Amino acid sequence: MDAAQQEATARARELQRNWYGEPLGALFRRLIDDLGLNQARLAGVLGLSAPMLSQLMSGQRAKIGNPAVVQRVQLLQDLAGQVADGSVSAAEATERMDEIKKSQGGSVLSNTTQSTTSSGGAPTVKRVVREIQSLLRSVAAAGDIIEAADTLALTHPELAEFLRVYGAGRTSDAVAHYQSHQS
Repeated sequence: MDAAQQEATARARELQRNWYGEPLGALFRRLIDDLGLNQARLAGVLGLSAPMLSQLMSGQRAKIGNPAVVQRVQLLQDLAGQVADGSVSAAEATERMDEIKKSQGGSVLSNTTQSTTSSGGAPTVKRVVREIQSLLRSVAAAGDIIEAADTLALTHPELAEFLRVYGAGRTSDAVAHYQSHQS
């Protein structure tokens, strides 16, 4: 790889970090490991071609152009967390991945209510935050959201903070923000 290609790849990974919170190579490798997938299966669940997935992972391509695919990535991240905390078995995860693959970017999948709600039946804070993040990220890329937040910062600092935290921040930061504003 020549210097120009290395620079382009580094730029693409930096854009990915801004848009998705981390380079897609790291995010996709974690999903592959956490959910016991290979690249071809991950590409299939996401609705991407294997070459497109490879280009996104390697930094040859920066952005996921389809908002439904971005939402499927979010849903897989949620699922990986549920597998990690033991609330979803490997067999259930396989079933859910089939549902995610069929989803058109909708926010509700059948049979997911039980594991995404608290004992009182209300959605968990993390689930609510993920829904807000998914909605914002389906409308605009994180870099665009940050630019909008910068534009609003002087006149509407609270709204700017909301956009930054939910549109481009980490889920843990958004959960903390959400909890601090409930009362």
